[in-house]
Order: sequence, then C-alpha cells, then structure tokens
Amino acid sequence: MDNNRPTIIDAFNICVEKYAANPFLWEKTSDKYFPTTYQECKVLVHQIAAGLLQLGVEPGDKIALLSEGRNAWIIGELGILHTGAINVPLSIKLEESNDLIFRLAHSESKYIFVSGNQLKKIRKIITSLPLVQKVIVLDEQQSYEPLEVSLKELMEWGKTYLEKYPDSVEQVSQRIQPDDLANISYTSGTTADPKGIMLTHRNYTANVEQSLTRIDVFPYHRILIILPLDHCFAHVAGFYIFMHSGASVGTVSVGKTAIETLKNIPVNMKELKPSLLLSVPALAKNFRKSIESNINSQGKFVQWMFNTGLKMNYSYNKEGHNKGRGLQILKKPLLKLFDVILFKKVRQAFGSELEFFVGGGALLDIELQRFFYAIGIPMYQGYGLSEATPVISTNAERRHKLGSSGYPVEPMDIKICDEEGRELPKNTKGEIVIRGENVMAGYYKNEKATAETIRDGWLYTGDMGYLDDDGFLYVVGRFKSLLISSDGEKYSPEGIEESLADNSKFIDYVVLYNNQNPYTSVLIVPNKEALKAFVKSTDPGLEWDTVEAKKIALKKIQHEVDEYKKGGKHEGLFPERWLPAAVAVIGEPFSEKNGLINSSMKVVRGKVEKLYEDRLTALYEPGAKDIVNDLNIKALS
Repeated sequence: MDNNRPTIIDAFNICVEKYAANPFLWEKTSDKYFPTTYQECKVLVHQIAAGLLQLGVEPGDKIALLSEGRNAWIIGELGILHTGAINVPLSIKLEESNDLIFRLAHSESKYIFVSGNQLKKIRKIITSLPLVQKVIVLDEQQSYEPLEVSLKELMEWGKTYLEKYPDSVEQVSQRIQPDDLANISYTSGTTADPKGIMLTHRNYTANVEQSLTRIDVFPYHRILIILPLDHCFAHVAGFYIFMHSGASVGTVSVGKTAIETLKNIPVNMKELKPSLLLSVPALAKNFRKSIESNINSQGKFVQWMFNTGLKMNYSYNKEGHNKGRGLQILKKPLLKLFDVILFKKVRQAFGSELEFFVGGGALLDIELQRFFYAIGIPMYQGYGLSEATPVISTNAERRHKLGSSGYPVEPMDIKICDEEGRELPKNTKGEIVIRGENVMAGYYKNEKATAETIRDGWLYTGDMGYLDDDGFLYVVGRFKSLLISSDGEKYSPEGIEESLADNSKFIDYVVLYNNQNPYTSVLIVPNKEALKAFVKSTDPGLEWDTVEAKKIALKKIQHEVDEYKKGGKHEGLFPERWLPAAVAVIGEPFSEKNGLINSSMKVVRGKVEKLYEDRLTALYEPGAKDIVNDLNIKALS
C-alpha cells in the first residue's frame, strides 16, 4: 500500500481496523432500521468478492450494477472492487430499449448485479447482450431464467470458496493499484451523448481527502442518501467520505415502485434522524415547496410569523460569512425566539438532528440558500462534475459565502481561462479549468473526447465561472453552450432560463436559443394545470378545450416573459437584447424517459434543439413573434 495514494480497498481496510464496531450501514427492510458494523461489512464484502472469484471474475472485468440504493449496492460495489473488477453503476431511471443497452454493450459488461424491481429491464434485453455471462439478482425470486443467480447463492459460493482459499480475496485485492479503474460512470451530460467516465481508485480516495479539507464529518454523523447511488456525487459525498470518517450511511426503504420509494423519504428521515443530507436544486425546491405549503395550511398568523422570521434572518445572516455584523447583533435574541417557537418545528420534518445539506448539481440560487440558512439547516452549495470525481469546490460551516459555489478543495489547482486558454484575473468570467488527482483517467473508448477535455493534465470543465477576491468560486452557466447573437456577442442562457422557470408557476422548463440570429427565441414547456386554473379564474364559464381558452393561456405565458422587459417587475435583471422575442410552446413535458433532461434534472440542450429543430426554425419566420399561433394553440391541447 502507498500511504500517500491509497486504493479504495486500502481506505476500506483502514476504516474497518479503526472503526470495527461502529455502525457503517443502516437499512430498513421491515419495521425499523438495523445497523451493520464496519467489521460485519468486511465479512459480507469478502463473501461477495469470493463468490465472484468462484464465477471466474478477473481483474479488469466490467460488472454493471443496476439497483435502488441499499446495503447490497454499497457492499456489492466494494465486493466488485476487491476482485480488481470495474463497477459500471447504472441509473434505475434508464430505459432498457436504448440507454441501458448502450451502456451495457459499450462498457463490455460481463456480469450484472440487479435488484428485483429492475430485473424485468434486464430480462427484456439480455438476448441483445452476448457478452453477459451471469446476472446476480439482489432479491430472492420465485424462479430464475438462464444466467440468473441470487445474491444469496453467490455469497454461499463465496463462503465455500473462502473455506478452501481463505486468503484468496486478500491476495487479489492487494495487487490492485491506485491508477486501476474503479468505475466507468456514464453521464448523459447536457450537450452530448453518453460518455463513459473512467474513474480510478485514486481519483476517489483523492477526492475524499480533498473534500475533507472543506467539510467536517465525525464518527457520530449519519447520512440518509436520498440521491441515486450510481452518481459519483453520492459515492464521494455520500458513502466514501463517511466511511473514511467512521460515520454511518443509511439508505431509503425501497418500495415496490419509484413513487412508493419517494414517499418513504420523509418517513425515513424521522426514523433515522440524519445529521447530513445530500441535495440537488430540484430536490431543494421541492423541500421548500413542502415547507411553505405546510406553513400556509396553518393560517394567516403562522404565515405572517414565518415570513417575518425569514426576513429578519435574511437581514441578519447576509451572505453567511458576514452575518450578525454591526447593529444586526441586536436581533439575535428575537431570532432565537423565532427559532424556538417556529423554525425548530419546521426542522422536525427532517428528523430533528439535521445539521446541514451538502448541495451539488446545477446552480442553486442565493435566495434558496438564504431560505435554508434562515430556518437553521444551511444548504452548503458545492460545485463539481463527474469528470472531477466530482467535488471541485464547496461551502461548509467553517468557510462559506451564500450565492457562491464554495471554496476550491485542496490540493487542487484551479484557474479561469478565456477561449484561447489564457488565464484570466479574479472577478472575470471564463471557463473553469482544474488540475489534480481527482481528474478522471479519460472517457472509455473515446480518445477524441478525452483529448478535447484534458489538455496538459488540465481538465476543461465546459462550465463558466469566476473566482472572487476571497477565492470563492461562482459558477454562472455553461461555457460551451453560450448563445451567439447576430453581432457575434456571446452570452450564457442559464440564468435567464432558471429565472423564468423559478419565478413563474406557469412555466416548467425553458430553453433559450440564438445561433447568430436577429433575436433570441425560446422553447417553453408550460405547467398546463396552472394555466387551466388561471383560465378558469379569468373566465369561469370558458372550457379549456376551446381556442379562446388557449389564447388566454398563451397571453399569460407571454406576460410572464414580458415581466423581464421594460415596465415588468423583473425589469433590468438581464439585458433586454438577450431576452426572448419569440416563444414556441412545447406540449410534451421534458423527462428522463424522453431523454430531454438527465438524472440531475438538467435539460439536455443538444437533444432538445435537435428534436425541436423545426419549431426553432419557425420562430424566425414572419409573424413568429406573436405567441398566439396555430402551433402554440395545438401544443396546449
């Protein structure tokens, strides 16, 4: 073992030695959560690894893992890694018809771990996967098809194998090197087709070490992982950081359906009482809506109290690092009172012991950060991407600035560059470029994309941001998806898109478009239910199926866009020349199923533009600036 460059196996063994009796995993399979200690986990991991060796698994083999979050996911990955094989984690949201087949075939997976809920997907496509030798089913089945075996039986094989060859797993795992691959993690991205991101053992252990220079995790901490385990954000910020610190990891009770599993989250929070949670902006917004809905249901006085407490906290907290300055300190006793009588009760919904969230994914606006900070469970926003394993920067208790994406982790080099790759000064926007041991090994079987993304050891993220005078990173959008106006001016669409969607209950998704055109246009996915309610409140006797109702709805959408123009309530928020002058309403919602948003709830811009190419073209034809047109009326039907 290289003490300076440990593998995941080295890190696991160190933790088992230090924290043998500590609970590592918490799982609820019946009426309550039960712990599995670090030492008990090691026994189970070795049984899985030995079972795989018995099957003939060799170092470098690819083993896919398709399952909801659970003990068997984490123990399964560790078992895979102990054989020197490479785990290919897959999202349960993938459809078998194309996305799943592509990843399994492209990765050349020979074995598949799959949960009972996901098994039907594999059964549908198994004949299209000639390389697959065995399918290991995590849940007991009444009957098994050819190639299938239960995890229980695999572990029985492992026990027998270890009786014959007690040192077999240790011998194989000791030969694993830091630069050997641990995962091929597929990303749908927001601009291109899936790529297999090759992450090494050292990528993971380095990023854990880097993350812990910013965030504190202690052995008494518990996390409930509510994000999919297939993403490296859950790997690093979820179980590997916690493993490194002797802390424990809980997973959400798996329901018979995805909806049932979602409904288990609030119940599980109260049962496990996590200290930390991982979040992404879409989830944070849902949490806030749920809190506000609950407050609103308690009457106008409670509403007034809540809003008064929020405003007072906002003015006291400022951007977090500068809270309570000057005369603001006088508010402290009153804020404590608000906390006791109101915000403490709000926090009960998260299990009463929640200290903070760690936020990742897309941009989290400052107002949302201020909201959670005010109610006493800060959402410390970070920034990263899978190619960086993924953590690049984060806010945390000891160093944070609301509105920023946090302070870069260490050791890691970071710079902001222009289009020619020249480094830019502080407070100047450009592409975020990093160098460190967390940078991926490359894209699997895609040397061209690897060469474009990693140059001279530097990872070009494709994201646009800047570093302020204090060294905090601000991410402001995609560097590579800049829109270009007819005069050549380039601008990022993300801020406008997010503002339009966040500030209007009538708009679900927004995609701006301008490819050297005379003006910016926009594709809008409306919230039809909100529009139907608006039409009914405007003209109670008017049926939704009528053209007149659609015209009222379209004019309401146009009004929401116009609020950013001169005379609107959001006037001046963005330069008017960048605001959309023509609107195409899209009838079909964006979803992971149709591939128009990815697993992080980000719009896949390239796919949207390709699918709606005709609509975008029509937005530059005569009369296109009038939102009331046949195409838009039809889209609302």
